[in-house]
Amino acid sequence: MEKLFAIFGDPVAHSRSPLMHNSVFKHLNYKACYTRVHLTDGSKLKETFLALGLSGANITVPHKEAAYAACDEVRGFAKKVGVVNTIINENGHLIGYNTDADGFMFAIKEFGDIKNILVLGAGGTAKALCAKFIDAGIKVTLLNRSQERLAYFRELGCDCFTWENFELKKYDLVVNTTSAGLKDEELPAPSELIEKILDNTSFVADAIYGKATPFLKLTQSKNIICKDGADMLLGQGVLANELFVNHELKTDDIKKYMSKSFEL
Repeated sequence: MEKLFAIFGDPVAHSRSPLMHNSVFKHLNYKACYTRVHLTDGSKLKETFLALGLSGANITVPHKEAAYAACDEVRGFAKKVGVVNTIINENGHLIGYNTDADGFMFAIKEFGDIKNILVLGAGGTAKALCAKFIDAGIKVTLLNRSQERLAYFRELGCDCFTWENFELKKYDLVVNTTSAGLKDEELPAPSELIEKILDNTSFVADAIYGKATPFLKLTQSKNIICKDGADMLLGQGVLANELFVNHELKTDDIKKYMSKSFEL
């Protein structure tokens, strides 16, 4: 019987995940299919997942924390951060994982030795990445529009600021985890702040992929080495696919055919 997988998000029409996973299934003759589900209400995630008879799913913005709540059990790194981006159906039990952070570490390898990072935004992606960075011994500063979500990051050991009280330093890497620029032409913070930040960093990464956001365009205009979220997407996708196929396919094969999908 063919297994069915999906990605849940709002928006979700732009997602490359179906191309990526279907490329692996097709080339490696694995009986499965992967689709998109536009979900506006995160609290309906579990009932929608079960109603569709899914074997597994990926979850993108803004539902990664709702996905954590939807699971019957959460394993590994996801348990630590309270953020889930991959769900596996184990005999009707929803098991949650997080492959985002490892996917991101894979993506920034080529930047070399990163010692301090500025993270923009305080949502589910930021939670996973900041926890991973701190685990790796990297100094993390977090900048968010408002105070309300910062307690978690303070407890992790991040230096936390809002737009009003931000103290600029030099950074090896600046990471945008907000959805600014995904559906609009917004920057992740006021432009004068972003200008100063970009003038004080070596590298930039944006979690958004498939679109040159205003943030990335500004970065490129300053000749700063940067990348969008495509490598992160590939990294987390390979790890998610391993979970989907229960490690029945070789990692190198998954990566090979998933990479191919980016040429489409």
